[in-house]
Amino acid sequence: MTRKLLRPTTQLFLLTLAVTIAVWVLRGLGLLTFVPGGLIWLLIVMSIGTGVVNGLMGTRR
Repeated sequence: MTRKLLRPTTQLFLLTLAVTIAVWVLRGLGLLTFVPGGLIWLLIVMSIGTGVVNGLMGTRR
């Protein structure tokens, strides 16, 4: 079975999104209470930014 490789920008977007969600959920459960709110915002902004770049790269030929 052949496996389709994702573009590097897509991989970066999925990685930042997964890390953001994991940190947010673990902080909400009280396991990562030492993580400052600014870091959460930075992760969210990075996820949005990489998502925009991924979307723009997807429209290129």
